[in-house]
Amino acid sequence: MAENEVEVYDHEYVVIGCGAIGFAVIKELVKKNKRVLAVDISEERVEVLRDEHYDAIVGNAEDPKLYKKFDYSKTSAILLLVPDVEVNKKAVQIIRKVSKEVFIITRSNNHKQKEELENLGADFVIFPSEALKNSVINALSKMESYRKLKKLKKVIESVGNGKLGIFTHDNPDPDAISSAMALKEIAKKFGVEADILYYGEIFHQENKAMVNLLQVPMVRAEEVNLKEYSKFAIVDASKPGANNSIPPTIKLHIVIDHHQVEDVEAEYVDLRADVGATATILTEYLKELKIIPSRTLATALFFGIRTETDDFKKNAKTADFIASAYLYPFVDHELIEKMEGPAISTETLDVLGAAIKNRQVYSSFLISFAGFINDRDALPQAADFLLRLEGISTVLVFGVVKDTIYLSARNKDVRINIGEVLKRAFGDVGSAGGHAHAAGGQIPLGIFGSVKDKEALGKLVTEAIKRRFLSAIGIELES
Repeated sequence: MAENEVEVYDHEYVVIGCGAIGFAVIKELVKKNKRVLAVDISEERVEVLRDEHYDAIVGNAEDPKLYKKFDYSKTSAILLLVPDVEVNKKAVQIIRKVSKEVFIITRSNNHKQKEELENLGADFVIFPSEALKNSVINALSKMESYRKLKKLKKVIESVGNGKLGIFTHDNPDPDAISSAMALKEIAKKFGVEADILYYGEIFHQENKAMVNLLQVPMVRAEEVNLKEYSKFAIVDASKPGANNSIPPTIKLHIVIDHHQVEDVEAEYVDLRADVGATATILTEYLKELKIIPSRTLATALFFGIRTETDDFKKNAKTADFIASAYLYPFVDHELIEKMEGPAISTETLDVLGAAIKNRQVYSSFLISFAGFINDRDALPQAADFLLRLEGISTVLVFGVVKDTIYLSARNKDVRINIGEVLKRAFGDVGSAGGHAHAAGGQIPLGIFGSVKDKEALGKLVTEAIKRRFLSAIGIELES
């Protein structure tokens, strides 16, 4: 190199200030195969870096000559990580005279300094104290996950040579089905056999398609002897009798749900309001336990999260996006398409037609009697459809199947918890409940059962359901 000629460095990243934070950043960038140049005022520190085979030079962050040594057409970012904020301020000013384009990341101790650095031209300002706090919070979160899964493992392993029964809620949906599949896989890892148990029917076209296409092994609880199981778990629900037909004599040992519920008793309980789907919780378990999901399981969980959050438009939280991103590479997207677009049955179409025809609107609340039906799973499909009507925030659709009235409700009014509304309205005459945005219930026909004229029965049922529901919301009808 000729005398007075300046050596030019064409590294992708330049880190100025190689103390504890700077050195940690350099190591991480090099691990990611990035070309990094380390710059520090201490000759000793630079020698240590060179001994460890890092590219490093001696340089003063406040010296304008230093910044003539970089090829800015190749350098993506300069990281000013000197502890002295005043030095960083001066360095930002010098860099901006040399290059308007290079990305500058620097550090400060408070918001006032951050604002000053940004005004001088820094693109991104970090707080080491914030980074430390986040590291501590992440460590605590890891610890909590570890403790939870250690406890879950202990409960599952206590089944021993027996069998674990995994309940879903009645008429299970993709979130419940996929969560049960994941828990069954976790039990298998711990050497325990498990069955997925459910009551009711799988009528909904999407749910049917999912079970058939993924060949999900599910057992009708009525068709087995529950005494065969040593312990029981439930996913996407929390108590016997709450949106399920589990006998009250059954003791649940594992409860996992994405809604907070009070007075839940079990050996292992994980109830969260900060996720939009139970499948998200089970996906986190798989990640923590280092269980790589099969194509079938990943597809089921991904579909469960998507349907439960209405394609991430309803009640989706950060954790749901993270879980879905983790599952995405393992998902069979052709199967997802097939599950999303199954044929609609004639029965479902009839129920939807009746619900549209019989709708009654009170302010933003819609109530509809779908008639005397065979497919009760068509009710939630009708409720979902009617919720899309302009000006409607809450929907209750109900129908009579043999000697029982079935209810399905949907809600997008943030002031209302539709599960609590249904419980208040019908809890004393049947079983009802659910969550803030979706709920269901069933009521025995009781004294109405003696009415033989279907038209008269329909009117009596409609009037009784309507009055109870509106009263629970706070709307009183005139007699």
